[in-house]
Amino acid sequence: MKRNRLRYAWAALLVVAAGLASRRMAGASPWAQMPGDVLWATLVFVLVGFVRPAWSTARVAAVALAVAFAVEASQAVHLPWLDAVRGTVLGRLVVGTSFYAPDLLAYAVGVMLGALVEIGLMPRAQRRS
Repeated sequence: MKRNRLRYAWAALLVVAAGLASRRMAGASPWAQMPGDVLWATLVFVLVGFVRPAWSTARVAAVALAVAFAVEASQAVHLPWLDAVRGTVLGRLVVGTSFYAPDLLAYAVGVMLGALVEIGLMPRAQRRS
């Protein structure tokens, strides 16, 4: 499979816009933030696919899930420099602030969503190979 990087760049922008919109609508409850977490993991899938356009969907999904889980695990670590990064808007959006185990489920759903959309949009000839 060979992904079209321009399409993946547009997909990344679309996912970022949807994720930011979901954050504006989220309430104070961590559960209300789940759509944003799902979309964040979908973005990770899209970005891995962008960086490695020749990888299989399964490989992109595995790496994206590993990255998402590693970022969530890093939220249990509180070093001064890392907390300073988390104190910025971009830092909060990219690396989060605190570990929350249900986010792992949201990340799995987001990566699966990205993989299913990719497979669904893939031309039939590529699906057979």
